Amino acid sequence: MPFNRPTLTELREKSRTQLQAELRKTGALLRYSNMRVLADADAGLAHLHYGYLDYIALQSTPFNATDEWLSGWAGLKSVYQNTANPASTPSYEFSGTVGTPVNKGAVLRRGDGYLYRLEESVTIGATGKGVGKLTAILPDIIDDPTGGGIEGNADAGTTLTLDVSLPGIDASGVMLEPATGGADIETQESFRARMLLAYQNPPQGGSDTDYEQWALAVPGVTRCWPKRRLMGAGTVGVYIMCDGNDETNHGFPVGTDGISQLDDWGAQKATGDQGRVADYIYPRAPVTALVYVCSPVPKTVDFEINGITHVGSDITAAIAAAIDNVFFEGGTPVGNGRIFLSDLNRAIGDIEGTAGFILVSPSANIDLGVGQLPVRGEVNYT
Repeated sequence: MPFNRPTLTELREKSRTQLQAELRKTGALLRYSNMRVLADADAGLAHLHYGYLDYIALQSTPFNATDEWLSGWAGLKSVYQNTANPASTPSYEFSGTVGTPVNKGAVLRRGDGYLYRLEESVTIGATGKGVGKLTAILPDIIDDPTGGGIEGNADAGTTLTLDVSLPGIDASGVMLEPATGGADIETQESFRARMLLAYQNPPQGGSDTDYEQWALAVPGVTRCWPKRRLMGAGTVGVYIMCDGNDETNHGFPVGTDGISQLDDWGAQKATGDQGRVADYIYPRAPVTALVYVCSPVPKTVDFEINGITHVGSDITAAIAAAIDNVFFEGGTPVGNGRIFLSDLNRAIGDIEGTAGFILVSPSANIDLGVGQLPVRGEVNYT
């Protein structure tokens, strides 16, 4: 039977009643009488004790634990909260006088103040250009409790300025390729989900859930799907998504598909987000497996909805979010996936103000091939 924690009001009433029962001839406890004040103070202390016991009860199981208690439960399964990960770009273009060097460690500043550091020294070539790799400098945790990793992601063409002027080097340059891979400190709910996955699925030397746990342990990876024999016998495919880390790419990883850079097998090497995951999995996977880390391919689905052309922007936004949620929950790139039309109708119909709508298109269940994930396209109201 569940325990019902008494409210502060109930505790005050009980304390006053007890005090009157124990002390004879006290009469009614007036509002500002000493006895009533003592009874209320005693009830307040009891309320605090109940609150502390409630907190202890939450920390007693991994399902409800928080903060350091959650980390402790997860540590028993060798699962650790992902730290913030800095974004990087392999191609930042400097310009200046031919032969002028830019030393490793040079700091560059984005328009909003976010900082990047040069990984290797660069020398301006005969064309007056030089290309180097930059890595974001994560802000102090005091300044940004989230870790600030996502903020380091930037589009190709982003302009940066040298923090300290260098002779013979133009102050400003541009990213030839986007800065990707930035991720904030893992949220507690995401951390808890990975921990519970580890409790429910002990290591089995290369099962589907083993690959899922390995991929999700990489900062920035939010979803993954193992696919057996993706490239033939002896291979394992791992599809990943980085929802929220790179809004410009709709959560799809930025990089190229392939195997780990650590693997000497003569196959396409993964780069970017796929490369980070492949390199993490390589020393943990069975020695017989050739692991390909891949990005799903978006399958754009356009919608036509009839009968509710009068609805406002708040309802259309809710419909778009409902469609996205159905795609998020039901989408899978491992093959034989299907988004049911009934789920879409139900999700839209649950939104207040959509009574009488008719989903004209799509008109049938949406089948997903290997590697495909559904993405909402245009939603037209007719």
